[in-house]
Amino acid sequence: MTMKKIFFLLFLLAGGFGIVSCDKSKLELSSLSNYDYATYFNSADGLNQATIATYATLLHNGLWSREYYFIFDLLGYDAKKSTNLQGDMAQLADYSFGTSQTQIGQLWNSLYRLIFRANVVIDRANAWNPTVPADQAKAKQYVAEARFLRSYAYFNIVNLWGRAPLYTSYDSTVVNNYPSRASVAAIWSFIENDLTQAAADLPVTYDAATGLGRATKGAALALLGKSYLYQKKWAQAQATLTQLTAAPFTYALAPSYDDLFSMTNQSTPENIFQVMNAAWTDWGIGNQYYVFGGQETWGGKASHSDRAQEYGFKDWFNVYVPTTVVKAFTYTNPGTGASYTDPRAAFTFYGSKASGGDTVYCERCKEGKISFPFNAADPQGYYVWRKYEYYEDIASYGGPQSPINGQVIRYADVLLMLAEAYIQQGNTGAEPLKYINAVRARAGAFAYTTLGDQANATTILRRERQIELCGEQSRYFDLIRWGIAKETLNAQRAAEPGDGKQPFQDKHVLLPIPDVEKNYNPNVARDIANTWN
Repeated sequence: MTMKKIFFLLFLLAGGFGIVSCDKSKLELSSLSNYDYATYFNSADGLNQATIATYATLLHNGLWSREYYFIFDLLGYDAKKSTNLQGDMAQLADYSFGTSQTQIGQLWNSLYRLIFRANVVIDRANAWNPTVPADQAKAKQYVAEARFLRSYAYFNIVNLWGRAPLYTSYDSTVVNNYPSRASVAAIWSFIENDLTQAAADLPVTYDAATGLGRATKGAALALLGKSYLYQKKWAQAQATLTQLTAAPFTYALAPSYDDLFSMTNQSTPENIFQVMNAAWTDWGIGNQYYVFGGQETWGGKASHSDRAQEYGFKDWFNVYVPTTVVKAFTYTNPGTGASYTDPRAAFTFYGSKASGGDTVYCERCKEGKISFPFNAADPQGYYVWRKYEYYEDIASYGGPQSPINGQVIRYADVLLMLAEAYIQQGNTGAEPLKYINAVRARAGAFAYTTLGDQANATTILRRERQIELCGEQSRYFDLIRWGIAKETLNAQRAAEPGDGKQPFQDKHVLLPIPDVEKNYNPNVARDIANTWN
């Protein structure tokens, strides 16, 4: 059994880990096999299970197993719905969602579940008080991992909803069930403090046999630098992210851009933090359709992503790549004045030769390669996703069971954030030019000789992020933080064949507070303006 499968067996078993009350007999004896909050988390093994259970939340509904990529690819218009996408999921595509929208409610619930589990780990680790140095080191590590995961949840919450309940500890969860919304500044301050402490206590690397997929010091620094950048604290973002470019860190751009979204992407030096996936195997503890609920839930225990089949043009085909996104890959080379098609197009989508998209799939199939059936007459443009698919190896999947890990933060993103921090401070010279060109060179794109003035450098940087991170759930967050979501998305949709809608309204800068929270917490419910946020 591989190390990845061993980790995921622990991951799955811990995913359902909870508290089970003792069933006392007439003799007042307690079952020694039952868990107890006060006594179970007093060993390295118990706390490790609780920590892995916190990671497991990343694969719950609303997050990376299914809804997360739909929510942000559709809202950021990196993807548009096909006729196969029906029901409440389709509401995301045209901004017709409201406070009862299922996926947004699931996202909110899973983020707060992640926070709750992280708070349990921190609370129990602090109560454990081990005397053995090795156990003391493990307790410190588990607390640091929980701080990172809690920060990741709050990073999403503060960017998507702004003011929100802030649970700072397990006690605050239990005692204060109806907290008011904390200020945006308070949430950002909490994130910064958590990540600073996490970075101090997390290891640079782990033993490959036990640490696959766990948060590292580099992951904490990357998220901290990203948090500074999102708050426009440019100098702090620059100083923090620069640390990742030197020892003790050994991050590097992967030699192959394509490998970053393949079944072997866990081994690339570009990984900073991923959501770990494994191919679904019937271990008797789950079902590959677990994310769909109902009779197929089977306890919600699984370790794979549905993205490949959901987006796959030979499978469920729920989304297209918008024509306007395809056109972003063709731009002017300032050195020659000629039109240029970026080579990353061929690794991002299938399409026509003229578009730069890949025109062949099944290259490694035993039956041989197949020409992609591009249809120029299709009103949708018929550009479809190649990124995160594995049609190079198989003609169709037969189930939603992708083992491709989800990229949360990778080194190319760090380099582009560094470039942005320099540009925003008025430096458009050698440093940001170096970082942008490094990302471009890996894919074989031409190098810029200059970024020009700040306005021109900003245009280049923003296009670079759109192309490099296309389909990685980054675009929506970028457009919102840059303050250009409304103008950009409405212009894209107006120019899109078969769409033409201009649905983004001012209120969409923040997501609506879900009914699941308003119906539960009266203090939040009375603090919402216009029933939205």
